[in-house]
Amino acid sequence: MTRRATLLAAAFVVVGIAGTLLAWLLVPSVTAGRIASYLGSALRLTVPIAFAAIGGIFAEKSGVINIGLEGLLIIAAFSGVAASDALGGGSQVAAWSGFFAAIGASTLFALLFAVITIRYEADQIIAGLAVWLVALGLAPFGSKVIWGERSSPSVATLDNWTIPVLSKIPVLGPAIFDSNPTVYMLLVVAPAAWFVMNRTRFGRWVRASGENPKALDTAGVDVSRVRYAGVTLSGVLCGIGGAGLSLGQVGQFVGSGTTMVNGRGWIGITAYLFGNYNPLGAFGASFLFASLDALQFRLQQVGAGLPPELVQMVPYATVIVVLALVGHTRIPDAAGEHYESGEE
Repeated sequence: MTRRATLLAAAFVVVGIAGTLLAWLLVPSVTAGRIASYLGSALRLTVPIAFAAIGGIFAEKSGVINIGLEGLLIIAAFSGVAASDALGGGSQVAAWSGFFAAIGASTLFALLFAVITIRYEADQIIAGLAVWLVALGLAPFGSKVIWGERSSPSVATLDNWTIPVLSKIPVLGPAIFDSNPTVYMLLVVAPAAWFVMNRTRFGRWVRASGENPKALDTAGVDVSRVRYAGVTLSGVLCGIGGAGLSLGQVGQFVGSGTTMVNGRGWIGITAYLFGNYNPLGAFGASFLFASLDALQFRLQQVGAGLPPELVQMVPYATVIVVLALVGHTRIPDAAGEHYESGEE
C-alpha cells in the first residue's frame, strides 16, 4: 500500500508538471523564465495545502478525525500577521517572530480540540467544525479590533533563501532553489513525515492507535498520549502552512469572505485521502491541485480565449476526475472512536 501511494504521489506531480507544458502550448510566448516562475508559484501554493494534509494524516492515523484544519490555517495566518505587525511588521525579525507565533496559536487551538475530543470525548466531527467556525469568526473579528477592518495592513514577508550554484540550474533552479523558506520546509517535512510514519516506533504507535488501540494499550503504550501527539502535530504543521500563506506569500491577513485561506484546509483533507494517508501521496495531490490553480491564474492573466468561469473550474474539475480514478481510500479502523485505557 505504501508503494502504491508513493507511485500515486509521483503521478500527481507528473500531472501537475504537465500543467506547465499545457500552459506552454496554450501560450507560445511563455519563456523558460516564465515556466520557472509558474513552477515556483505552484510550489508556494502547495505549502498551506500540503502542511494541512500531512498534519491531518498524523491526527487521523492516530484515531482522531480533525476536520478543523481549515480553522487552524486561518488562526495561524491571522496570528502570524498580528504578531509581526505588533513588532513593527517591516523587518525579518518581525516576520520570523510572527511565523513562530502562528505555529504557537495553531498548536494551542489544536490542543484545545484534543482535550475536548480525547479527554471529554466530544464528537470529533462537530468539534472540528466548531474549530473552523470559531476561527472563521474570531480572526476577522480580531482584525477589526486591531486594525479597524477585516484585512490587515501589509507586513514584510519572509525573504527567499537562495542556494548558490543550484539556483542557476535552468527552470528548476529558480523554481526550487530560490524559494521561500516554507517551500524548503515542505520539501523536507513531506519525506520526513513518511519516514516517521513508516520507519519509527512513534509511527507504529500512531498507526496502531488508529487501527487497534486495544492492542497498543495492552502493549503498555498510553493511547491518549499518542493521540494528543498526533493532534498536536497537526496544529504545528497547520501553523507552518498558515504562516506560509500570510507571511510567506501575501504579507497580509485578508479576512473577507472565507478569509485568505479560502478552503485550503478542506482541500488538504481531500489531498491526504487521495494519497491514502501517505505523506508523499498527500504532497503529490496537494501539488497537483496547486499547479492547476496556478495554471488557471496564468490563463486568466494572459487571456487564453476561455471564459474565466470555465478556467476557474480547472483545478476543481481535475480533482473530481482524479478522485474517481484513484478508487477507494481505507480509513483507519478506529478513526473517530473514543478509547479509554482498560476498555474491554
